[in-house]
Amino acid sequence: FLFLLSTSGLCNLTYVTGSESIEYYDKGEHVIREGEEGSTFYIIAQGKVKVTQTTEDHQLPQTINTLQKGDYFGEKALISDDVRSANIIAEENGVECLVIDRETFNQTVGTFNELQKYLEGYVATLDRDDKKRHARRSVSRHQSQPLSADVIQLKDRVSAFPPSRPFEHLEVIATLGVGGFGRVELVKVQDEDVTFALKVIKKKHIVDNRQEEHIHSERKILTEARSPFVVKLYRTFKDNKYVYMLLEACLGGEIWSLLRDRGSFDEPTAKFCVGCVTEAFDYLHRKGVLYRDLKPENLMLDAEGYIKLVDFGFAKKIRCGQKTWTFCGTPEYVAPEIILNKGHNFSVDFWSLGILVFELLTGSPPFTGSDQMMTYTFILKGIEKMDFPKKVTKRPEDLIRKLCRRNPSERLGNLKNGITDIKKHRWFNGFNWEGLKAMTLPSPLKRELTGPTDHSYFDSYPPDEDSPPDELSGWDMDF
Repeated sequence: FLFLLSTSGLCNLTYVTGSESIEYYDKGEHVIREGEEGSTFYIIAQGKVKVTQTTEDHQLPQTINTLQKGDYFGEKALISDDVRSANIIAEENGVECLVIDRETFNQTVGTFNELQKYLEGYVATLDRDDKKRHARRSVSRHQSQPLSADVIQLKDRVSAFPPSRPFEHLEVIATLGVGGFGRVELVKVQDEDVTFALKVIKKKHIVDNRQEEHIHSERKILTEARSPFVVKLYRTFKDNKYVYMLLEACLGGEIWSLLRDRGSFDEPTAKFCVGCVTEAFDYLHRKGVLYRDLKPENLMLDAEGYIKLVDFGFAKKIRCGQKTWTFCGTPEYVAPEIILNKGHNFSVDFWSLGILVFELLTGSPPFTGSDQMMTYTFILKGIEKMDFPKKVTKRPEDLIRKLCRRNPSERLGNLKNGITDIKKHRWFNGFNWEGLKAMTLPSPLKRELTGPTDHSYFDSYPPDEDSPPDELSGWDMDF
């Protein structure tokens, strides 16, 4: 439940509703008393409290639990008139609690049930990268063999695969990644030397987490996308258990794993990465597509070392001047207006681009806390007064600060000249944008591959022994 509230921005109420939404307690003070009526909900921002409760066997209330930063209590008060069932007492001086009452909660977010229904799927989706971001991958290198022109022609023929029998033509080579949604498999066309990435998505998981709209949106956006900086979707399939997306295989691996191995990138390498992402955003924004999930894990390298954006589950088409209010993204990369639920537009992609520049040059994003609530608090404090590490020189620092302005209307990329302002920033002086766009600029990230089935830049995963139940509601009719 705390996660639901933190993702809706309620964990930063001191910024939303003023000083009345944060309360302070010294040791021994009651936050709430057993038996009294209550209509407020609390999240501990700092310090520790004890929970005591009266029992039949003891005359005095007995300690039954201890809560600390990140824990919450009083949530029943958001649903109905609540008679407090226990005492909450500060265990030390300086306990801070973020507080919201039922009326404010309903006005800001909607009813408790509405919030729960709306964000159920998002909780499962965002579970993702916490473990991944703390892992390291081993990498082996092999000699490169470029793919022939015949391969390109063959890729254009996959639309001829019978929708009901695609696997008569595809053979699984290895698993490239796993997640709550399913798996991504490296598959080979039988009797041909060409591979694809097959995203295998559990239909029951999608329905249970109310993600149908996101999957349809991802399919539609990728079907229409025609950019060398966006992963190509060739076609989709379905059966009773899964929907499938047959995607371009990016065998150079993730930027995330390469960044973890190196610790950080030098400026020319970071500049190349940011250039590829900027071109992707330029294309997507012209098409009215808001991406909303930029991070190193979603940047893949092709055989030539060029970066492609992948995972469009949070992408959304919006009109010029339109805003959207869905809370989504990875905590370290979300813009302030998303946290504060003010509505957002294309400017959130420029914010995340600034965060990416910082992470590429230093190895970690600028805003990180012990939990998501703390991360959001740091984001809301802003980058203006932050001291940058010495390895970030003046020009990229200036770019980061201009991309990460708290006011979206002041962000570089969101001004009169649009994304051209980013390309003309002095950090990019001398950068060959034309060569990048034409893909003639040599990539500093090109990795050696033995051929189209080389998956050495990905982790090894055990086979999937679990078969999900059938899902026959028909939501996937278009696949």
